[in-house]
Amino acid sequence: MTALEVADWRRQVFAMYAQVREATDLYAAHDLWRRERDRLFATHPSSPLLPEDLAEFTGLPVRPYDRDWRFEVELQPVESRRMEVETGTDGIVPFDLIGVVDVPSVGTLDVWRLASYGGGIFLPLKDALAGSPGGTYGGGRYLLDTVKGADLGATGNTLVLDFNFAYNPSCAYDPAWACPLAQPGNTVAVEIPVGERYSGAH
Repeated sequence: MTALEVADWRRQVFAMYAQVREATDLYAAHDLWRRERDRLFATHPSSPLLPEDLAEFTGLPVRPYDRDWRFEVELQPVESRRMEVETGTDGIVPFDLIGVVDVPSVGTLDVWRLASYGGGIFLPLKDALAGSPGGTYGGGRYLLDTVKGADLGATGNTLVLDFNFAYNPSCAYDPAWACPLAQPGNTVAVEIPVGERYSGAH
């Protein structure tokens, strides 16, 4: 893939999330998100799918929308600390902890800021279904990665967390990618049944 192809992928992802944030019908917004991601995965040169998986691709395994998994939560300050993640494509990527959120029925989750060019809020998530048959990806999923467009909105210190939009990182599809994954502060003991699932086959 070329730099221009990657730029186009991100441009389309940004546009997709902008439509999600502007939508008044959450079910329609989620359906748009699912359809647009299926289209990008199936047709875009920067798709993370391997060629052998792309030939059999019929759509990402996304669960139906459930309004009960949408929250608006306040970012609570904590003592900052740094997480450095070694990736295959970007070298060592630093993140700074900027706070935690307390999500009803889920627990607390760490919220990170990309501490390099571009900044961005990053919130990975690993739930009790991770790694189980028909469950979620073993390394966890992403809920927010705003530097790459995955942004559900915020007002002041309040973040929108809608677990229906949790998605698998690129390394779930292609082992050539090395992705930042959920640390202990982003691992919860409850099952989060919505969002993208993982079958191990694409």
